[in-house]
Amino acid sequence: MKTGIIKRILIFLLLTALYVPGFGQEDHGAAAPTEGKESRKEFNASEFILDHVTDSHEWHILTTTKGKSVAIYLPVILYSKEKGLDLFSSRKLAHGHVYKGYKIEEEGDLKGKIVNIDETGKIAEGRRPLDFSITKTVLAMLCAAIIGLWIVLSLARSYKKTGISHPKGIQSFLEPVVLFIRDDVAIPNIGEHKYEKYMPYLLSVFFFILLNNIMGLIPFPPPFGGNVTGNVGITFVLALCTFLITQFSGNKAYWKHVFAAPGVPVWLLPIMIPVELIGLISKPFALMIRLFANITAGHIIVLSLICLIFIFNTVWVAPVSILFVVFMDCIELLVAFLQAYIFTLLSSLFIGMATAEEHH
Repeated sequence: MKTGIIKRILIFLLLTALYVPGFGQEDHGAAAPTEGKESRKEFNASEFILDHVTDSHEWHILTTTKGKSVAIYLPVILYSKEKGLDLFSSRKLAHGHVYKGYKIEEEGDLKGKIVNIDETGKIAEGRRPLDFSITKTVLAMLCAAIIGLWIVLSLARSYKKTGISHPKGIQSFLEPVVLFIRDDVAIPNIGEHKYEKYMPYLLSVFFFILLNNIMGLIPFPPPFGGNVTGNVGITFVLALCTFLITQFSGNKAYWKHVFAAPGVPVWLLPIMIPVELIGLISKPFALMIRLFANITAGHIIVLSLICLIFIFNTVWVAPVSILFVVFMDCIELLVAFLQAYIFTLLSSLFIGMATAEEHH
């Protein structure tokens, strides 16, 4: 498995070495020669990195040395009161084009967002459409969910056929993981009598994060190479799910500790209650930022190492750069498992704190 990943990384680096110099250029054909040589757009490392770690309405694959962009254009689904529901390909909006009064903003706070354009060509204030488009992040997330569902259903069918027996095939890999989440995460933190209720959520969030982390390490082909768990919107929803489950599972002792902490003088409660409420919010906030920051940082470091080849503009940097990229990808593989484990562990810990009985 590791050998296959390394081969994919090396292929990706080779393709990048061939095509990155034209990254971000529009398809205008060959550039006009300058002093007997073809002029090239200066390589912008920050633009290259941000375009890969942020979400977009197309899945950019490569740009040839002649400036031709090769990309998978994703469906755009928009709704506005004036125009109703619109469905079309993001190819219509590529390279700054305007279609049906819509445009992908290329600068400012709304960069990468679809906006309405008025008759003068400016952004129509207060009239942004509701965007339900299948973006790069959404596509990668849906594919990870489908793969995860296929794995779990295959495991269920295997158990249905063979029953409780020596694990075979996919069982031999998944069964130890499921038992680990049950015996070392759920039971110690939630309790032996209550853990079963929360196992479906804990397993779902663990495998969802793990699959998206691993898929993000494989550069090609799409939907691999996405930055799903490095999207703060995705990590926000995951943390919100943990927060809601925790609060709705909270028992009398949990809420008593928040609004009337034992041993705290009455006159101190007006100060302690806001502090406790802030603590309720800070826990899922930490979950969200930890996962987002660690995964995004890993992608940025790997891409920065690749960019060194084009910043120094010499092939002699490539061996050192590739060596460090392979090393970082091995670390990122460890981080992929570690972040899925930490998110699941802390979620079970918060749920356990909310469901723990009061001890006298």
